[in-house]
Amino acid sequence: MGILEVKGVNKRFGGLQALGDVNLSVKENTVHAIIGPNGAGKSTLLNCLVGKLIPDSGSVMFDGQSVLGRKPHEINQMGISRVFQTPEIFADLSVLENVMIPCFARRDGAFRLHAYETVRREAGIREQAEAMLADVNMADKRHMTAASLSRGDKRRLEMAMCLVQTPKLLLLDEPTAGMARADTNNTIELLKEIKAKRDITMCIIEHDMHVVFSLAERITVLAQGTPLVEETPENIKGHPKVREAYLGEAQV
Repeated sequence: MGILEVKGVNKRFGGLQALGDVNLSVKENTVHAIIGPNGAGKSTLLNCLVGKLIPDSGSVMFDGQSVLGRKPHEINQMGISRVFQTPEIFADLSVLENVMIPCFARRDGAFRLHAYETVRREAGIREQAEAMLADVNMADKRHMTAASLSRGDKRRLEMAMCLVQTPKLLLLDEPTAGMARADTNNTIELLKEIKAKRDITMCIIEHDMHVVFSLAERITVLAQGTPLVEETPENIKGHPKVREAYLGEAQV
């Protein structure tokens, strides 16, 4: 049994079947990619995992507990963190301050800054945040404002904000979207470093196959809301069902 178990999940939006009887098992301490063409149901599935959507039927279990009916911040407290397509950071604060916030913020659906002026002076929290920035190679940028960072560094900062919470599962929703190739490669290397240093499971939604094949140990292919194939990267390449899903014709 995996750390994340999705069984028989269905989700409709009016007459549209976004997810149809989806089954997914993500093994602990692995990198699992979910791929498929636009409209395949990838983001809908991810939103079901983090409490933004409730499936019409089926179950979603994380580390032996159901996530269904829980609010997003409760799922976060269970040990699931999410990196969004567009980095979610506090643009007007410094890089260091951004990473300090998750160390003390009260979770009730959003990060709260009501105690920030007091807590920012606590040495332990500063040290924890600085250590996290060193882990993601951003210590030299700790005093820069988050808004001044490149897209690649904003993504790196958002990952630091997630990782400082020591999640068991990191969900990454197109983590290299809109990046130049150099930033994409840097993000790949960062994720490899994170995986090497930590006991963490990663589940990645991604369109860039260079990213997928560089990182994933297992790949699930969705098409029209239904899983087609779950295989190793080596067995996915050239698979006729995958070719049909992406190109509209089976390989012969």
